[in-house]
Amino acid sequence: MTGAEIVLKSLAEQGVEVVFGYPGGAVLPIYDTLFKQNSIKHVLVRQEGGAIHAAEGYARSTGKTGVVLVTSGPGATNVVTGLTDAMMDSVPVLCITGQVPQHLIGSDAFQECDTTGITRPCTKHNYLVKDVNKLSSVFHEAFTIAQNGRPGPVLIDIPKDVQFAKGSYVEKNKIVIPSHRLFEPSSDFEIKKIDEAVKIISNAKKPIFYIGGGCINSGPKASELVRKFINLVGAPTTMTLMGLGVVASSDKKSLGMLGMHGMYEANMAMHECDVMINIGARFDDRVTGRLDAFSPNSKKIHVDIDASNINKTIKVDVPIIGDVKDVVEKMISIWEKNKFKIDKDSLNNWWDKINEWKKVDCLNYNNDNKQIKPQFAVQRLYELTKNQKTFITTEVGQHQMWAAQFYKFQEPNRWLTSGGLGTMGYGFPAAIGAQVGNPDALVIDIAGDASILMNIQEMSTAIQYRLPVKIFILNNEYMGMVRQWQELLHGGRYSESYTDSLPDFVKLAESYKAVGLRAKTTGELDDVIKQMIETKETVIADIWVTKEENCFPMIQSGSAHNEMLLSKDQKQDKKSAEKGKILV
Repeated sequence: MTGAEIVLKSLAEQGVEVVFGYPGGAVLPIYDTLFKQNSIKHVLVRQEGGAIHAAEGYARSTGKTGVVLVTSGPGATNVVTGLTDAMMDSVPVLCITGQVPQHLIGSDAFQECDTTGITRPCTKHNYLVKDVNKLSSVFHEAFTIAQNGRPGPVLIDIPKDVQFAKGSYVEKNKIVIPSHRLFEPSSDFEIKKIDEAVKIISNAKKPIFYIGGGCINSGPKASELVRKFINLVGAPTTMTLMGLGVVASSDKKSLGMLGMHGMYEANMAMHECDVMINIGARFDDRVTGRLDAFSPNSKKIHVDIDASNINKTIKVDVPIIGDVKDVVEKMISIWEKNKFKIDKDSLNNWWDKINEWKKVDCLNYNNDNKQIKPQFAVQRLYELTKNQKTFITTEVGQHQMWAAQFYKFQEPNRWLTSGGLGTMGYGFPAAIGAQVGNPDALVIDIAGDASILMNIQEMSTAIQYRLPVKIFILNNEYMGMVRQWQELLHGGRYSESYTDSLPDFVKLAESYKAVGLRAKTTGELDDVIKQMIETKETVIADIWVTKEENCFPMIQSGSAHNEMLLSKDQKQDKKSAEKGKILV
């Protein structure tokens, strides 16, 4: 069979149901083969960047590997942002790129670029396949690498002559993958560390669980085990942006999100704890703040599947390299076997202190009966969608943080956002991918007026495939987070952050034959949200929110967790705030 046929057969054997892509000269043999089969659906995006983000949304919402197919040159370079996004957020994606014929490689041929060289830093592994007989084994290995250990993107670059060439196919069960490319399970050394960690937790007086996206990447069983262990210990729990949903927002042990725009009580608890149990988080700078002041008096336990994350920014006392599911399962077994319990009085005192911090009411805002506050818009969206299967994607900026603060996630895999790279334009194509993977679910992209324009061309994709994705724009006519930083840190000099000449989003939706809705006042909001939910078509809901609202609480870069900025609308109890700062 031809190389192109081997590509499609490899995808089929791996159980691939959908490919997101955009054709071009260097992949026409694969597209021709795609035309001749019916088992794999192709979703035609309008720009390759949309394809990679859609594949991310599909992967994160389904637990499967997202697949992308693009051409050489600009087709390949257009996916670099998405590959980097997937790399930083640990999303399993396989990207197939076409390449010029081998005899033209290195000659500056039309639409040639060094794809493997360009993408080496932003993929787990990449391949340039020169032998058609190795093509199937490369595909099966690539899928395993994308899914194994810390998930991430893998790229396969295929010259056009290899796609035409005839070769043999090797089934995936006959492939032997080198062990150095795979994550190995916990060794005896790690098991000793697990035992040490559990003993430290049992003797804690002020413990806190710090939960990251690795708990979600490890699969649904991992989240169940993490919740079980938290309940056994009885300790407060905070989650990173990527970990939201591992512990239900309604759980009394949840302190919500921590970090730059996290909850006051979560950040204060992290600062004052004596034992920190980090499970599946990488000590991101948006969480740690000033490194020399980060949780200064705690013993730190760090569970991570990626050894390179251990002691990279924060030195820990007990490092455990392993899959969250396996490690936490062992932790539970040791805890139950030894009948460990944290001292009840110490734990009660710790909770008393946390409850004092909660009195600060750090998400309080002064609602307006006429103008729509962005916080209120997200709150109402949650209340009107919480009883159905809903996936929330976001772009990047203030709206992303308000969504994280005010949309209460009760389970994992329902929150799809760009965390590590912070990619504007991520949310809409990710919502398309999530909708393709979950056709009966409600999928909403909470967007900003600036971010949504980054990939607005994907409206054509949503309409072509009749995807009832909802775009919920918090429209303040600014690049909101940029404007906020300019106000707080640059003397209110709003340099190029006002987005002049915005389109009429209702007319824009209608021009694509979608449904456009608008709410300008608080009284109109609920009706617009209900109509958006009930509409079985693609919808853009243009929500006019107060223009210069800031996202609080906030820890400025380089500040410690106990140095938070709070808005003048947020209540401040002096006794509980201790050293906390207030913006007035």
